[in-house]
Amino acid sequence: MTGHIYWDAVLEQHIRLFWGTMGAEFVFMDDNALVHPANIVSECLQSEDIIHMDCPVFSPDLNPVENAWDVLDKRIAAHEPPSSCLPELQRALLDEWCNIRLDQIDNLLLSMSKRCTVSFCNLLQGARI
Repeated sequence: MTGHIYWDAVLEQHIRLFWGTMGAEFVFMDDNALVHPANIVSECLQSEDIIHMDCPVFSPDLNPVENAWDVLDKRIAAHEPPSSCLPELQRALLDEWCNIRLDQIDNLLLSMSKRCTVSFCNLLQGARI
């Protein structure tokens, strides 16, 4: 995926809608995957006045989807026998993703404020050392 595709397919189509609904309360966060910090992405976010919060790559404390991937990974690892081909693995992943309970996802999202506060405090504490 390129920065242009990421902007067109993800940010333009989805993130702008959330931003438009939430207004000044909205802060956009991504996981710094290679395409996310592309110049086109930064320029577009700035041109839309979207506040962007950087976070470390694969940071489960700041990115709830990393925790969701962990749940999915554990479910797939528990399969006996394990998937033996790509189509079988794709089916298993889709099935397990659909079986993650909504309350688990809600809990991940609701815990964001606490996790961000803890991470920020840890960052400040590390800066003092």
